[in-house]
Amino acid sequence: MSPARKPIRWIVSLSLGAVVAGLCVTHAQTPSPGRLLVLLRDASALAIVDPDSGSVLGRVPTGRDPHEVTASDDGRFAFVASMVDGISVIDLAAQEEVRRIDTGAGSSTHDVLFADGKVYFTIEGYKSIGRYDPSADAIDWTLGTGQEGTHLLVFDRDTNTMFMPNTRSNTVTMVEGITGGPAASTLTVIPVPGDLPEGIDLSPDGREIWTATRNDGGVSIIDVASRRVVQTLDLGLRDANRLKFTPDGRVLIIDGEAASVVVMDAASRTVIKRVTVGPTDTGDGAVLVAPDGTRAYLGLRAADRVAVLDLTTLEVTQEMPMGEGAGPGCMYWIGAN
Repeated sequence: MSPARKPIRWIVSLSLGAVVAGLCVTHAQTPSPGRLLVLLRDASALAIVDPDSGSVLGRVPTGRDPHEVTASDDGRFAFVASMVDGISVIDLAAQEEVRRIDTGAGSSTHDVLFADGKVYFTIEGYKSIGRYDPSADAIDWTLGTGQEGTHLLVFDRDTNTMFMPNTRSNTVTMVEGITGGPAASTLTVIPVPGDLPEGIDLSPDGREIWTATRNDGGVSIIDVASRRVVQTLDLGLRDANRLKFTPDGRVLIIDGEAASVVVMDAASRTVIKRVTVGPTDTGDGAVLVAPDGTRAYLGLRAADRVAVLDLTTLEVTQEMPMGEGAGPGCMYWIGAN
């Protein structure tokens, strides 16, 4: 059995297992206050933030070189992917790491996504993705993609399909029937004409996948039904690495080197506005759209702050400092809208 397919299990010590065995990761019984989880990449920590005031309510150490964060549906646990140390499981109420998932030496775990009680994650070092079952504390399967740099995960729950850009292969992998595991899944590899597809998202109607190609300043648009790129856009972006749809069908692309976020109308493929978010390069960025669609949070890594973009006025209305050397990146929303 090849390394990309071999299930990996992490043995929990008896004392720790007594504390966290059988993590409950169901839907919340009572809506909790909205919280913004901000991954502090340069500080190797997770910040828990009040999204209204911008106050940092807590900071929890994570594995080294963390890249992405997700959370259970009930908002009790966060999962942070580290390129070095696997996946940290964080109890958000206690504000402490309660478990560390070993994804294998050289696995370079990059993205994490929670769906139907399981944690899906990319394994760049093995050209694979995997799935972790928190209740059993076990990685129950891995699935090889055969592509270099399998990076981020986008899940369409309606069709049980997952999409992932492969940065160094210049492709996007589409996995149908993903929750059934490797034996029940169908993989389609879609070539992308641009260079280094990274930022990626699915349109609200599920018909298109957009991916920003970081090395050439463009965007490739994939028609999901035909499984092919149907249009490319040359937007003159300088270093775009994250792209997100809003519920009303606009597209936000953060361009760190240009210290801006590009707002597009997806239907007409036109740029509505380029919003300046800093005087100089703001570094590897991140974008999170609030569930109610009224605002977007922009992680400005090199500027050590999170900017809040009002999606009605398209103006930055608030800035949340994360502390010198924090390097805010990926974000996740938990709790009430």
